[in-house]
Amino acid sequence: MCTRVIWPDADGAVLVGRNMDFHKDLMTNLWTQPRGITRDDGVKGKLSWTSKYGSVIAAAFDIISVDGINEAGLAGHVLWLAESDYGTPDDSRPALSQAVWLQYFLDNFATVAEAVDWIVETDVRVVQMPDPTGGNPPTIHLALDDAGGDSAIIEYVGGEPQVYHSRDYHVMTNSPTYDQQIQLLTRWEGLGGDQPLPGDTEAEHRFARAAYYSRRLPQPATQSEAVASMFSVIRNAAQPFRLPDAGKPDASQTIWQTVTDLTNKRYVFESTTRPNIVWTDLADLDFAEGSPQLKLDLQSTLSIEGGIAGNVSNQFQDHGPMTFLSFALLEQLEKMQQPT
Repeated sequence: MCTRVIWPDADGAVLVGRNMDFHKDLMTNLWTQPRGITRDDGVKGKLSWTSKYGSVIAAAFDIISVDGINEAGLAGHVLWLAESDYGTPDDSRPALSQAVWLQYFLDNFATVAEAVDWIVETDVRVVQMPDPTGGNPPTIHLALDDAGGDSAIIEYVGGEPQVYHSRDYHVMTNSPTYDQQIQLLTRWEGLGGDQPLPGDTEAEHRFARAAYYSRRLPQPATQSEAVASMFSVIRNAAQPFRLPDAGKPDASQTIWQTVTDLTNKRYVFESTTRPNIVWTDLADLDFAEGSPQLKLDLQSTLSIEGGIAGNVSNQFQDHGPMTFLSFALLEQLEKMQQPT
């Protein structure tokens, strides 16, 4: 499920769009994450840090960051990859839970290159977390992009990080693994091959359409036009409301979409079940150390006729800090559920 597309030359700006495709509501809200927050790896390991950069994130169930941008212009996007294999426990390597995997990069790095260097130097492993709703544990890969137009896709195969780092890697979907995706791309007309551009929602076919149309975008006259252009591409790769195909978790409906201007640092969010688009400009948010984590409660807008729309930078509110899913938290919940 999911599609991510970079537009690196939108009249001097770098834009990235993504679809979140899933078979159930992720109860997504937007959060601000200021500088100076102390976190740990979520797996009782040795890795801890204090956030260097503030960020805006989209969270699933308010316990895992799945999309977002930091104030330096680095953005990240979590997508599904059925082939993910995180390996067996290895205490000799630093580790990150899936819940804080994206957040670590947003907290600590300004560019894709910095993030990739850290992955290579540390050989960090990712630890799979249980599905908080009782489903199958997630199998995910991660895309990073920055205001300079750089891009990286990080996948885990056989317990090892596979990093695909290039400014040419503008598009990402799901299965198969990325090395196979870029080989399959050349089959299609307009992309190096002679087969007609496919129209269904298979991951490799969404990859082809997103690559084809993103290469043909006209230069925008305004930021609004650039955002609209990117929405037109990711909507073309979106999946309609549907029952998931049996045995194919990547064949699920699109539940929300984002377009992020990495240059001007605007984060735009659209739900497929609400009528309006909302956005925030990072320049309007307070990321100073000591400032509270704020939430834009998108779930409460379901009960508001017409919902909310437009610039919502002043509508984030303090609901207390976001608690990332961790094994320590899971143990606490298990103890609370035990009979006394």
